Amino acid sequence: MTDDIFATGDIFANRELVRVGHVPELDRVVGRDNEINEVGRALGPATQGGPPETTIIYGKTGTGKSLVARCVTREAHRRATENDRSLQYAYVDCSDYQTEAKASREMARELVKRLTTDRTIPRVGIGAADYRDITWELLDLHDVDAFVVILDEIDKLADDELLRSLSRARESGKADAFVGVICISNKIEYRERLNERVDSSLQDNELVFDPYDADQLSNILNNRRDAFKQGVLDDAVVTKTAALAAREHGDARKAVDTFYEAGQLAERAGADRVTVNFVDDAVRQAEINRFERLVSGQPPHVKLILRALAALTEQRDASRFRTADIYDVYVNFAESEGADPLSYDRVSRLLKEQSFLGITDTTHTGGGPSKGSYLEHRLMRDTDIILDAMRSD
Repeated sequence: MTDDIFATGDIFANRELVRVGHVPELDRVVGRDNEINEVGRALGPATQGGPPETTIIYGKTGTGKSLVARCVTREAHRRATENDRSLQYAYVDCSDYQTEAKASREMARELVKRLTTDRTIPRVGIGAADYRDITWELLDLHDVDAFVVILDEIDKLADDELLRSLSRARESGKADAFVGVICISNKIEYRERLNERVDSSLQDNELVFDPYDADQLSNILNNRRDAFKQGVLDDAVVTKTAALAAREHGDARKAVDTFYEAGQLAERAGADRVTVNFVDDAVRQAEINRFERLVSGQPPHVKLILRALAALTEQRDASRFRTADIYDVYVNFAESEGADPLSYDRVSRLLKEQSFLGITDTTHTGGGPSKGSYLEHRLMRDTDIILDAMRSD
């Protein structure tokens, strides 16, 4: 046993800065000046006690949508306080609270935390409208001038009732406060599926967040270098991490996560510096973890099928293989494990399912008059990553 089992090494100065989900101060948000200004304009009236504009933000994962919305809303709360106005806000991740009742409950709980009141929000036993009534009551009781609700991944909500209720809260006499909503969605077509009455109640205030480029990602990481102790980061670490994330659709969340994981790996190894080798290891471990989640709980025969495809990939100078070739190797693996092989058709269907999950890629190939058409399959990542993921499972 080491002298101190809680020792954390000499890599991090403030690891919170590189944890996914951390909401930094607004001046640490880079590469999103125009978007910050647009959200600021939407919330500007609320800092003076007026109505915030409802805004819909679109963009792929890791483009800064949630970060900008939360940072600007927090800043608006501070500005309103300076102006002797009360602006309160609630953040609801609809991927965690997918029903109207659960999302309404979380909204009420968030407001209770902001107001630092001891009001208890029941977990069960009341409906969505009751949770919203608690929210309206709290807003009136605490003389709140404006209330902003951030509905992250709003496309995950089962219906539009919460959004409809929020957009009409003051008009319908439910609340004296002005209520605005920031809707965040990865799906550009989200608004098209809204009920016509709900859509007509929203302002035409929409923003699209583009993916970050490599330079912007470098700036994001450099702005969080102080998460690490002075002098422990090799200069190439930021450049490489940013380049890898830019290649993966400009995902800043992935860049920051890789940055953090590289530091953790260096810490666990007892190293005194974070080098690009730790970045490579962090990327590889992230891929193993992702595929481990995908194959976790898969039936044993699916793992044998994937092992068969991995074996073919390693043994032959090719990456795509016909179902028949995979099936032959799979049968050998199954018999060596003492298992009865599945039918050819069943294996074919299971391979298609793996393609749907993103573990493999399946293409339909025309083999010409003599061969006919057939399916070919390939692994979406290196064989060692797939095999390590299955060993870890």
